[in-house]
Amino acid sequence: MKIYGISGLGADKRVFNFLKLNHTLIPIEWIKPYKREPLQDYSARLSKIIDPKSDFVLIGVSFGGLVAVEISKILNPCLTILISSVETKIELRPIYRGFGKLNIIKKIPAKLFDPPRYIASSLFGTANKELLNDILEDTDLQFAKWAVNELVNWDNQNQVENLIRIHGTKDKLIPWRGLGKVELIEDGEHFMIVDRAEEISKFINEKIKDRSHQLRLNSNS
Repeated sequence: MKIYGISGLGADKRVFNFLKLNHTLIPIEWIKPYKREPLQDYSARLSKIIDPKSDFVLIGVSFGGLVAVEISKILNPCLTILISSVETKIELRPIYRGFGKLNIIKKIPAKLFDPPRYIASSLFGTANKELLNDILEDTDLQFAKWAVNELVNWDNQNQVENLIRIHGTKDKLIPWRGLGKVELIEDGEHFMIVDRAEEISKFINEKIKDRSHQLRLNSNS
């Protein structure tokens, strides 16, 4: 069973390095969005990297979770796992959706999407500040601006099949709003895929094992 991982906004495959999974994880690298490309079209292009002929699991972290949801509508993975993310637009903070309605993000210079490190550290809530800072230093600010604009304008209201959510109780960027079924990580924050990797890995391995068993039963029936 292959696992494809989609990292968060501006982040890269380094966020997956701390996971200990029982199956091969293939990080999907971000591609450059076209000018004014909507998230659905971008996700469709990104999905070309995935081989849909064999069973696979999709993991999406933060903004990558939105992309994972959009790809799941196209390719129907065996399992979609969202970490520190959302499945539908109503789970986003109302202020985010308000920014979308006001069309504010497009008016903000890209350089302002590089937050001061002490603010980023507080928002992400991580003990691994060095990794977070390295990721922020390597972030493409034009991509970050596009991604934030797509996040606040995301219009998905549809749930996808075979989806599992993992969320931290102290996530400041995308707080859990008590909607839908979710595996809560007590005191977990937005960067918990790094800081709480052992717990998250154990949960993912168990869910993939259960799903694989179910698929075998279905194929033999």
